[in-house]
Amino acid sequence: MTSVTSQAIATGVLFVHSCPKALAPHVEWALAREIGRVVKLEWTAQPLLPDVLRAEAIWRGPAGTAAAVASSLFGWQQLRFEITEDQTSATAGGRWMHTPALGIFHMQTDVAGNGVLSEDAVRAAIVGAEGDADRLARELRLALGEAWDEELEPFRSAEEGDAQVLTLHRVG
Repeated sequence: MTSVTSQAIATGVLFVHSCPKALAPHVEWALAREIGRVVKLEWTAQPLLPDVLRAEAIWRGPAGTAAAVASSLFGWQQLRFEITEDQTSATAGGRWMHTPALGIFHMQTDVAGNGVLSEDAVRAAIVGAEGDADRLARELRLALGEAWDEELEPFRSAEEGDAQVLTLHRVG
C-alpha cells in the first residue's frame, strides 16, 4: 500500500546562496543521490563573496523531496542554502534554511508561504519566557527563524536573474 504523501507531487525552489567553487560538484552529486538522476545546476558568481558560487532551481517532485535535499546538504558547513516545498492537498509546506554560523532551521509553511508556528512551539515560547515580555519576543523570533532570515537576506537581495527550472524525481 502506498502512502498519500508518497503519491503527492510537490513543487518548490532551491536556493544555494553561497557555495565554494570546489564544493559545487559535490552539491550536484548530493542532489543527484536524492532524486536518482544527474543534476547540473547553472552556477553563477555570488557577488557578496569572492570565489563563491550561487545557484537557484525550481523543482517538482514527490512530497518530501525538500526535506531529503536539506538533509543531504546541511552537512557541509560552508553552504548557505534554503529550499522550500509548497503545500499540497495531502502535505504541509515547509522551508529549510542553512547557514554556516547557525546550522539548519525548518519551519512549516502555509499555502501562501508564510511560516506557521505550531501550538507546541507557541507554548514552548511562553514557558521559556517565564513571564518576561522581552524574552517572549526573543523566543518567538527564534521559533520563526529570524536569525536565519537576517543572515540570508543580504544574499537574497544580491541575487538576480531567472531560476533554472528542474524537475526532480526520486527513483524507487
